[in-house]
Order: sequence, then structure tokens, then C-alpha cells
Amino acid sequence: MAAKDAAKPVETDQPKVVVTDAGKAIDHRLDQHEQYEFGGPFGVTAIMLGFPALMYYLWICLWLYDGQLVRPDSLEDVKPFLGRMWAHICEDANPSLYAWEVYGGNIIFQLFLALVMPGFKQEGLPVPSLNYKTLVYNCNALYSLYATMVTATVLHYTGIFRLTEIIENFGHLMSVGMICGVTISFGAYFFAIASGSQIRMSGNFIYDVFMGAILNPRIGPIDLKMWAEVRVPWVIVFFLAVSGGCKQYEELGYVTPNMAFMILATWLYLNACAKGEECIPQTWDMYHEKWGFMVIFWNFAGVPFSYVYSVVYMARTDPSKYQFSTPRYVFMFVTLLTAYYIFDTAMSQKSRFKMQTQGITTFRTAFPQLPGGTVKNPTFIQTTHGNRLLTSGWWAYSRKPNYAADWIQSFCWGAIIGTATPIPYFYSVFFITVLVHRTGRDFERCSAKYGKDWDRYCEVVKYKFVPGVY
Repeated sequence: MAAKDAAKPVETDQPKVVVTDAGKAIDHRLDQHEQYEFGGPFGVTAIMLGFPALMYYLWICLWLYDGQLVRPDSLEDVKPFLGRMWAHICEDANPSLYAWEVYGGNIIFQLFLALVMPGFKQEGLPVPSLNYKTLVYNCNALYSLYATMVTATVLHYTGIFRLTEIIENFGHLMSVGMICGVTISFGAYFFAIASGSQIRMSGNFIYDVFMGAILNPRIGPIDLKMWAEVRVPWVIVFFLAVSGGCKQYEELGYVTPNMAFMILATWLYLNACAKGEECIPQTWDMYHEKWGFMVIFWNFAGVPFSYVYSVVYMARTDPSKYQFSTPRYVFMFVTLLTAYYIFDTAMSQKSRFKMQTQGITTFRTAFPQLPGGTVKNPTFIQTTHGNRLLTSGWWAYSRKPNYAADWIQSFCWGAIIGTATPIPYFYSVFFITVLVHRTGRDFERCSAKYGKDWDRYCEVVKYKFVPGVY
């Protein structure tokens, strides 16, 4: 079936999307627990215990063993080896009072900014569990980001808080982040049960803590799920990179191109989330994913303390071990910026298309606005459910162009240190696993939701990630 036969342009005077009765019945079924994911209770328990242990191990290898993957020499050495690992954690990663002050101070400051800064009011997608009510999100992450950057600059240059202290206290801050992630996960579960706001429950305690019990937790005007997705992990990621740069400047008198690359890369990602925050309410995370350990722990600890291993390595290592030639630096920067452009515009195209289907035709503009962020006269497949599936722009070439571009960025974050240590590649290896699994979950849900219309869509947009490849 040709694309022109399966899709039609969106006209600005078309009525808003209305979910049909059949679509509502499907949505009701999808809002029930039908099967376990992630290996069920056993699998999620392994994840909840295994990831913190892995994070500690990789940090120890970077922090104390020059990025080498240390291991016991023999079976007899396992117990002493574990003893040494535990000693490292107790000494260099204990949740110190100072770490609580720094990490907790940032959390409180970000909540304060979310409460008081001016923002753009964005209507989200209709939520089936709320009888298709739409929630309004106060998108003020951009103002909050620049307020944070100005505050950090003032604190650094006045000597009140030196930015180098962030990377120097990496292990301590990571432990505090883990404690916060675990505590908030269980707290959100018990709050949902106490308030009767739980949804899509399995009946298994640990599994429901992992997947979450509540869908749209809020403190006044602050949507906690959206706030935690942007204001916690990516702010920390960016300032860890900045801290690494400050540390290099203090010790070496200059910042290496590799570290400058990471500062740029993390700023691009954080700024993209902030300037395009109004697109987030249109995503799967806001619309369907519950707020549980899977999301909370990763926002408070996983993302900020495992995605920038290259920064940790560079802050502790002689630059001669990871220096590149000039052409290779040029190639790295061009690849990053190209991938970022596709990622940014693909996300914008999809979100603004969804806004169009809600009757929203005026979009927020914030720096930097890239050309191609809105598809003119987009084509789509009209489903019997009532929703429309975009088949224009980047989305005409693959079903997840944003995922492919996002993964390339993650690979660059590791490749910027070359082959000096494999640990910074953890982000891209873990991320591709998450993306493939997430895509499978998403496509399975879409197949159940749209039926034959989804089959039609897959005929038009044949590739999942990379056109002509996969």
C-alpha cells in the first residue's frame, strides 16, 4: 500500500480527535493489569537490587582503578574482594551530611523554581482513567534552568559553593540519590494506596512498587512525574559535566576538548528538555507510564550517576590517555550535532502533530528553535479508535526516529574517551536495551489499541529505527 493511499493531510479546520466508543473500550482494557513485564516479581526484584550494586561497582572501577574492570583473582579471593568493594563504598560513597545538603538543596531549589517561575500552560492528552479529562501542565523548566545556571555561577565565583565539589563528592551524592529514589518509590506507592488513586495494579507488592501505583501525582500546580523527569536527572547530569570542566581548569589550566564536548552534549539535552517541555505532556511517559521505582529511581539516581561516566573518568585521569586528533574531534562534534538535530525536530514534529489533533495550532517558541520542528500539512492514518498516526516528517521514514538519534547521542557520550575504558559505554549499551524493550512494549500496546489500523501503519512506515536497516 502506498503512503499516499494510506494517509491524508491534516487540515487546520478539521475537528479535534474524538475517541470512539470502541476506542474507549480498548482504553479501558489497556488500563487493566493483564500480564507481568520485566520478568514479573522475580525480575523486578533482581533489577531493584542489581542496578544499585552495578552502579557502585562501575563507579569504584572508575574512581579507584583507572577505569579497569576489576575482579577477584580466584574463588578464594571473592570474599576479600567483596570486602574491599564494601570498604570503598563506606569510605568514598557514604551518604554524608554534606552530600545530603547539596543533593537535597538542589531538589528543594528545583521544587521552589517549579512553583514560582513563570511558565507556558500546556494541555496534555486526554487521560482515559480520568474519563478523558486533560490535565494542564505549567511548563517553566526553561526559566528554572537559566535561574539555576545563574545561581550556580554566583555561588561558584563567590566561593559559597565551588562547582568542583560536585564531581569530587560523586560517590556520596550517588548514595544520597539512591536513597531518595528508593524512599520516594515506596512513598509514592503507599500514598496511592492511602488516597485510593492506584491504577493498573497486579496485586503483587514488589511488582507494583516497581511499576508504580499512581499515574499523575501532583503537589499543587507541580506535576511530579514531569518535574522529576527534567528538573532532577538532567540538571545533575549537566552540572556534573560542568563540575568536571571546572576541575580540569583548576588542575590543568584548561578544559580538554573531550570535556568541552560533554558539557555541550549535556547542555543540549537539558536545554532540549526545558525549551520543549510543552511536548512532554504528549508523551507515553505522561499519558500511560505510572510513577514507580522504574521511573523514580532512574530519575533520582540512575540517569544522573550512570550516564556521565566519561566525565568521571576524565576528571580523574591524565588527558594524554584519551586525546584525539583534530579530524576526529570534528567528526565527533558533527555527529553529535546532527543526531541532536534529528532528535530535537523529530520529538517536536510528533508532539506538535498531537497538539494539532487537539485543536492547538499556536506553538511555544523557545531557544533554540530548529527548522523542521513542525510538519506543514502532515499526513496521517485515521484509526477507528479515533486517534491519528503520523506518517510525515522524520516519522515517514521510521516509527522511532527519535530513539535512533537519541541512541547515537548516547554512544557519542562514551566514544568521546575512545578506548581508554569501556565503562562510559554503559550508557549506550543499557540505553539500546531499554529502547528495544520499550519499543516492544509500545508496539504491542499500539497493536492491541489500533488493530488493523496499526498493521496498515506498519505497511506505510516499514522500519522501526533506521530506514533501510531495521
